[in-house]
Amino acid sequence: MKLLFDANLSPRLATRLRDLFAGSTHVFDCGDISADDRLVWRFAAANGLTIVSKDSDFQAMSFVLGQPPKVIRLRVGNGPTSEIEKLLRNAQVEVSRFESDAEAALLVLDG
Repeated sequence: MKLLFDANLSPRLATRLRDLFAGSTHVFDCGDISADDRLVWRFAAANGLTIVSKDSDFQAMSFVLGQPPKVIRLRVGNGPTSEIEKLLRNAQVEVSRFESDAEAALLVLDG
């Protein structure tokens, strides 16, 4: 599974989690898409990426538009990048099941 980390998450996550999620990237590395959620959505769908965000807007878009792309919503407060990395590492099995479920559009992970 390739992840696309939203602007509200550290760009370092793509590198730090590359061993689990090869091909992952951050919106800042994808041109001028980071300021517009619709552009992020279209970019992720066109490139086979799953959006990872703390932003509830992507959760709402997932309900309205369905998938692709899939969305992983992180319900966490402000904290260190290491905590988000730990959350995603600990949820690797759940994320893998989510990826292989053809019907699933949204996965919510609580930190």
